Amino acid sequence: MDVESFDERSGPVGEIGSSGPLGWLRKTNQSPSVIAFVKRARRVLPGDPDFGDPLSSAGVGGPRAAARVADRLLDRDAASREVGLGALQVWQAVAERVSGRPANREVTLMFTDLVGFSAWSLKAGDDATLKLLRRVAQVVEPPLLESGGHIVKRMGDGTMAVFSNPVTAVHAALIALDAVQSVEVNGYTPRMRAGVHTGRPQRIGSDWLGVDVNIAARVMDRATRGGLVVSQTTLERIPDDEFGALAVSVKRVRRPVFAPKPDGVPADLDMYRVRRQRQAGKNGGADRPEEPTG
Repeated sequence: MDVESFDERSGPVGEIGSSGPLGWLRKTNQSPSVIAFVKRARRVLPGDPDFGDPLSSAGVGGPRAAARVADRLLDRDAASREVGLGALQVWQAVAERVSGRPANREVTLMFTDLVGFSAWSLKAGDDATLKLLRRVAQVVEPPLLESGGHIVKRMGDGTMAVFSNPVTAVHAALIALDAVQSVEVNGYTPRMRAGVHTGRPQRIGSDWLGVDVNIAARVMDRATRGGLVVSQTTLERIPDDEFGALAVSVKRVRRPVFAPKPDGVPADLDMYRVRRQRQAGKNGGADRPEEPTG
């Protein structure tokens, strides 16, 4: 009799757990319609409505660190997760606004890599390759950092960096290119190339994405023989008097007549090879290039 009465009492208790207040909250929290509503609400809040994904939460900073913790602790398919991330989204937006850093401010992007590195490393082996990469990083990265640049990522034999000023970016690139010439491993001295482009990429977490990032990479690709190539956008932002200070000359890079159109680059974007005056020959100088004629 006691067992039956206990079972009768436990039945309603179980129902309270599934359909009572706690059960209602659980169902509401996991309701697809409620989750969709909170996600729509996040789109009218300040900041990135997708804040909390792996891209946006990468890097340093209070909101980003909190977002990484929330991603591990909160249920993925729950309205409570979206509410929490919405609060962090606003926090991140306010932090950027207070620091005066707009999401899409104009910056200058730089890509570098080593010319012919893959072929050399295949013959040299892993030990020599690692030694070379370490020595290259030791001479390339300091000029970028000392010029106020920020190294976004390292990609094997290449680097992506971002600068707030195109003049300092070009100056840092020239110093880095000269510094690489002092590196030697097993009788091999690498050649580095660099590309610089100015634009308004999207900053997501610790990374930079968007069309301007792709253009910067394509600008570097045009430096086929090494050296430095800059986009017309960057060149237009360098004052006339800075050419004398940089001691460089520039020449438009012409695309071969039958060469395919480069992917990811606007058709009207010209690129220019930047050379030290001592490399420019008797015609080298600090003058701006003539306007392209076609």
